[in-house]
Amino acid sequence: MAYNPANEVTDKVAIVTGAASGIGLAIAELLHARGAKVVAEDIDPAVEGLARPGLLPLVADVTRDGSAEKAVGLAVETFGRLDLLVNNAGRILYKPVIEMTREDWNWQMETNVTGAFLHSREAVKAMMPNKSGAIVNIASYASYFAFPGIAAYTASKGALAQLTRTQALEAIEHGIRVNAIGVGDVVTNLLNHFMEDGRGFLAEHGKKAPIGRAARPEEIAEIVAFLASDRASFIVGSVVMADGGMSVPIG
Repeated sequence: MAYNPANEVTDKVAIVTGAASGIGLAIAELLHARGAKVVAEDIDPAVEGLARPGLLPLVADVTRDGSAEKAVGLAVETFGRLDLLVNNAGRILYKPVIEMTREDWNWQMETNVTGAFLHSREAVKAMMPNKSGAIVNIASYASYFAFPGIAAYTASKGALAQLTRTQALEAIEHGIRVNAIGVGDVVTNLLNHFMEDGRGFLAEHGKKAPIGRAARPEEIAEIVAFLASDRASFIVGSVVMADGGMSVPIG
């Protein structure tokens, strides 16, 4: 029988954090287009513009106590279950360590790691009775490689990779797979809060990858859909690299 990837998430129920723009928006829209019911969560009220049948926006800060419970409760109460969590919300700031304040550090760690922890904890609780589910964390090639000026970001993404592996071992006995994507440069608004042309910077930096370009958010969304599907049933605790070859060692 021919397999149609367009049907692989049909009727699944998903939560996507950081869904107002960039990678999160592409993920929410792709999952919904392929038949999933989606709770699209973001601190930015612009996420409310995504509202349509089967796509429910939630304005919330992933770092705040209660936000994860609210997102999971909304998914279960509205759509009857939870099958997929995508921890995409993330922040970055360029500062050397000696100039970085504790507030700068916490601003990134709380979103990139603590928010993922809180949502993953609540999502697993909701998935356990069904003995199935998937969590996909949007990590980075910065999970493994150091870059001057982004110590908090690299530390947070390294922690996210380790959270992925550890929770994968805890959750798999309940039929829940936890994986991550090691994302490279993607043309998004990630840098726009402190850089005039953040999208242009990412597009230019992406040219350093062996593939010679940055990714489009839709390319990362396709990997999320795959990891959420039964085609990825044997992938557990992996960080799937999608960085255009940036992480390939060159001799």
